[in-house]
Amino acid sequence: MNNLILQIFNGISLGSILLMISLGLAFVFGLMGVINMAHGEFIMIGAYTAFVFQQTLAPLLGGVELGIWYVLAIPAAFVVGALLGALMEVALIRRLYGRTLDTLLATWGVALVLQQAARSIFGAPNVNVSSPAWLTGGFDIGLGLLLPYKRLFIVAMVIVVVIAVYVHLYRTTSGRRLRAVMQNREMASCLGVRSRWVDATTFALGTGLAGVAGCALALIGPIGPALGTYYIVDAFMVVVLGGVGSLVGTIMAALLVGISNTTLELGTTATVGKVLVLLLIIAFLQWKPSGLAAVRTR
Repeated sequence: MNNLILQIFNGISLGSILLMISLGLAFVFGLMGVINMAHGEFIMIGAYTAFVFQQTLAPLLGGVELGIWYVLAIPAAFVVGALLGALMEVALIRRLYGRTLDTLLATWGVALVLQQAARSIFGAPNVNVSSPAWLTGGFDIGLGLLLPYKRLFIVAMVIVVVIAVYVHLYRTTSGRRLRAVMQNREMASCLGVRSRWVDATTFALGTGLAGVAGCALALIGPIGPALGTYYIVDAFMVVVLGGVGSLVGTIMAALLVGISNTTLELGTTATVGKVLVLLLIIAFLQWKPSGLAAVRTR
C-alpha cells in the first residue's frame, strides 16, 4: 500500500510536469495546426538556463544552498524560451502555415540544430543542477512515507502556472482574442483581431512554458542535449488525449497519463507500462476521437 501511494504521488508529479510541457503545445497545435517537433528542445533550453544561473549567479547570491539563483532562474527560463520561440515563429513557422509536412520537417531540423548547439556550448555529457537547501529532504506523512520537497515544489509551481494560464485565457483581452482565433480565425480577422500577432504571442507563450518545465526538471535529474526527447512523445499523447486546445482536457489527460505510467510500472517494467498506456489511449480515441474535452468551434 505504501508503494502504491508513493507511485500515485510520483504519477501526480510526473503528470504536473507533462501538464506544463503540454499546455503550450496544446494551444499552438489547436491555434495554428503546427506540430512543433522542436518543443522538447525548449525544455532543454529552460534546464540549461537553470544550470547557467547556478554557475554564474549562485556564488554572488549567497551560494547554491540559499536558492535565490533558482528563484530567479524560473522567470528567466520563461523569458528565454519565449524570446527564442517568438524568433522561431517569425523567422520560420510563419512562412509554413498550412503546410503541415513542411512544418514537421522544419521544426525537426530546428530541434537537431538546437541539440547540436547545446553540445557545442555545454558539452555532450549530462550536467547536474544542485537543489537549494530548502528543497532537500521530504515531508513525512507517517507510515514510513516521505514525499520529496522537490516534487511538492514542482506540483505547487504547476498549480500556479495553470492559474496564470486560466487568468490569461478568460480574464484578459489577449486571451479572449486567442480563444476567438481558435474558434473561427476568419471571423476573428474580419472583426479586427490581428491573427498573426496572436499566433506569435501564443507560440512564445508555449515555448516559454516549456522553458519553465525544463527548469523544474533540472531539480530531479541530470540534464543534457537530449533531455526534451524523453518527454515530447508523452506530451503529444497528452495533447491528443485531452482534446486539442482544451485547458481542462489537457489537465485531465496529463494527470491520467502520469498516474497511469507510474502505477502500471508496479507490476511490469517501465517500457511495458508505457506501451500499455499507449494502447489504452489508442483504444479510448477509437471511441472518442475528439479527446476528453474538445474545444467547440464555430
